Amino acid sequence: MSRFFATGSDSESEESSSADELTPKAPGGNFKQSLLISDDEEDTKRVVRSAKDKRFEELTNLIKTIRNAMKIRDMAKCLEEFEQLCRAFLKSKTIVDKEGVPAFYIRLLADLEDYLNQLWEDKEGKKKMNKNNAKALSTLRQKIRKYNRDYETEVAAYKENPQESADEEEEKEAGGSGSSSDSEGEAGEDGVSAKAFLKKKPEAAPEASKFLKTAGDESSSSGGDDDDEDEDWGSDTVDSGSESSDEGEGKSSSLAVVFLKKTQEGEKSGEKKAGKKKKPKKKERLEEEAEEEGGEEVEGGWEKVKGGAPMVKEKPKMFAKGTEINVPVVVKKLNEILQARGKKGTDRAAQIELLHSLATIAGENNLGQGILVKIKFNIIASLYDYNPNLAAFMKPDMWKKCLDCIDELLDILFEHNNIFIGENIAEDSESLAISDQPFRVRGCILTLVERMDEEFTKIMQNTDPHSQEYVDNLKDEGHVCGIIDRLLDYMETKGSTEEICRIYLRRIMHTYYKFDYKAHRRSLGLQGETKSEQDQEESEGEDSAVIMDRLCKFIYAKDRTDRIRTCAILCHIYHHALHSRWYQARDLMLMSHLQDNIQHADPPVQILYNRTMVQLGICAFRQGMIKDAHNALLDIQSSGRAKELLGQGLLMRNMQERNAEQEKIEKRRQVPFHMHINLELLECVYLVSAMLLEIPYMAAHEFDARRRMISKQFHHQLRVGERQPLLGPPESMREHVVAASKAMKMGDWRTCHSFIINEKMNSKVWDLFPETQRVREMLVRKIQEESLRTYLFTYSSVYDSISMGTLSEMFELEIPTVHSIISKMIINEELMASLDQPTQTVVMHRTEPTSLQNMALQLAEKLGSLVENNERVFDLKQGVYGGYFNRDQKGGYQQNKSYNRDQKGGYQQNKGGYNRGGYRNQNHQSNY
Repeated sequence: MSRFFATGSDSESEESSSADELTPKAPGGNFKQSLLISDDEEDTKRVVRSAKDKRFEELTNLIKTIRNAMKIRDMAKCLEEFEQLCRAFLKSKTIVDKEGVPAFYIRLLADLEDYLNQLWEDKEGKKKMNKNNAKALSTLRQKIRKYNRDYETEVAAYKENPQESADEEEEKEAGGSGSSSDSEGEAGEDGVSAKAFLKKKPEAAPEASKFLKTAGDESSSSGGDDDDEDEDWGSDTVDSGSESSDEGEGKSSSLAVVFLKKTQEGEKSGEKKAGKKKKPKKKERLEEEAEEEGGEEVEGGWEKVKGGAPMVKEKPKMFAKGTEINVPVVVKKLNEILQARGKKGTDRAAQIELLHSLATIAGENNLGQGILVKIKFNIIASLYDYNPNLAAFMKPDMWKKCLDCIDELLDILFEHNNIFIGENIAEDSESLAISDQPFRVRGCILTLVERMDEEFTKIMQNTDPHSQEYVDNLKDEGHVCGIIDRLLDYMETKGSTEEICRIYLRRIMHTYYKFDYKAHRRSLGLQGETKSEQDQEESEGEDSAVIMDRLCKFIYAKDRTDRIRTCAILCHIYHHALHSRWYQARDLMLMSHLQDNIQHADPPVQILYNRTMVQLGICAFRQGMIKDAHNALLDIQSSGRAKELLGQGLLMRNMQERNAEQEKIEKRRQVPFHMHINLELLECVYLVSAMLLEIPYMAAHEFDARRRMISKQFHHQLRVGERQPLLGPPESMREHVVAASKAMKMGDWRTCHSFIINEKMNSKVWDLFPETQRVREMLVRKIQEESLRTYLFTYSSVYDSISMGTLSEMFELEIPTVHSIISKMIINEELMASLDQPTQTVVMHRTEPTSLQNMALQLAEKLGSLVENNERVFDLKQGVYGGYFNRDQKGGYQQNKSYNRDQKGGYQQNKGGYNRGGYRNQNHQSNY
């Protein structure tokens, strides 16, 4: 009987508890008993764990794995589990069609999509990912976006009214009251109990109660969730107690166990009541905290906290109440704040605020200007340190603060002449307290202003040049130049020579590339047109040329470093060239000899040199110095990398030529957009210069086999134009130049002029010059002159004589100009003709060979070179070099002088030739 009673009590305890899991039994005779019991329990399980619960449990386990992977940013795991989740959900399709899509599934889809979008937008985080995770992130993002299209309405409804999924509710309840849902209901099985889903679905509770409610246990699964959880713990302890009693006492005390169970249940019910009393207190406390913080949720109302130093959380008090505030105390506090500088987790914005408040306290307590200057130095340094990355630029609010702080610091320095600052002052020897002695503060205002100038350049480099923001940022240049001017005045009185040269260079760098329109108008005599008083005051100011001359000459005389002097010379040349002072710019460039050793300079100086050479070439073109313009622009344009050499952008290259780090460095060297030189204008000037030089040269040396190229790029453009299958009207600037070249080759200067100077080319190129009309007139004149030369080279063989008056009419040039051009051609032996002065006629000498004669001459020249090479090879075989030898009467050899080539292309055997001793006519002159 005791055996059956024991079994009965055991089953009673299991049925009264709301769990499905059995504790493992010790091996022995009890093992068979457990097998007998398991049949009944299997029947119970089949009812409680329906297909729906099994499927939902599988989905929940996969969702938990995905959420864990999301926490550690394991995208590969997320992708793998999401694919399994999709397959599991497809298996559950029949249940989902009947019950509807579960809320926890929609919650995961919405959360996962938001999470992936957040990761995708985090560019820095994506760069730090390994290759597998980055690839998985991209794949998973595409899959989730495609997958969520089928659940758009559910996801949108969830996002409008978010609700917690059942699995998270289960976790929260388990954490709050110690639920045993993970330790019940599954004997010998892994995973999460289906009890979570039974609790979630209210319609599943009656089904469970049929099997869980038994006689002798009134409170199982009839109370709330909290009661069930506490009861579960109690039932587990009873089960374990009853089973241990079966093993130890031989199953003879079943009735006692039943009564003991009830007493234990009584104790547990007391504990439940106490727990119920405790919980409302906890809820009340949470509610009070939520009300204080303005929160709405009572449970789970967690607040996300940013990582950082403790001073981020709470703003610490500067000084304790009653502390006497003096200079040593403030300096000590300043050092405390600065100790956190650069450490991991330090909130830089809070540090700046602390320094500002410290400066305010120092000002309120009249501690003197010395300590205030020291704090200001550290505030500006902290503003620069706000972006730890060297490539990052300052945000607009930080930039404004920085400019204001530097202005305030300069105000203090100008108002109080008894403040001495310098890097050579040691911290121990600083004098910050108010006394008869002047203040001595360690720091360098020049370094701060130089860093400010670099930050301004970085801001301009990182702003879209075609946006309004760029224009707004560029307005700050006036403020920057104002600060530099103020510091320049300060340094001239208190700075060393080296410091003055440094600040002068900063001022030069902000001036050299700007065209001085006021000085230009003044030179043209348009001063009276300015109406407003402000314009008149500005126009009466010092010309930029005078300022540049004064600053640069000081640097030439006083500077000891080559770099500052080199930069100043290049800026000075650039400014001269920009204002069409060609001879001054050319002479300064030639006297400096910079072209000899510029390759040893650092890249920013080389970029400045390239910019200066380009501006020099454009200046020469404006002055009509076509050959000088071509020579100045040749190196930059022939490389095909003008954009890169001028620091105006990077060309696409392979990763072998330039890695990511080198690309970042080169981007930091780029010139801001407002300092750019128009590349289309530059190329047009170069091609037009090449056209004016190359076309007459090609006409003069049409049949010359050894003809050299003046401009390879120009020839390339001509070949591209010739390869065109259809020749339509020119569209681009290059096509205009090629079409003009073809017209000039035929001597048609009017067509050439119409292609070079027209409405389209004016808007693209010529209108960009300050003196547009003068440049156009110069171009027309050059086209007429070079077309005349080309015409004479091409058609001289057709004419016996031609009147200069006719040429003057054809090319619309004055007769003296035509006379001058033809005279130069005759003197340089380019044209075989003579001038008949009385009749004003050019008489051709007909010495130009025909095409057949040209070919014969080329053949003769090639044969001559062949003979020369043959004789050298023969000499090498004889073991000697330099000609044949004569044998004298004594049987020796006398070496004569080397052989020379005569004017007719042969070889003379005279003193300058070679004599053969075996021949009779030794003195006879022979030509080969």
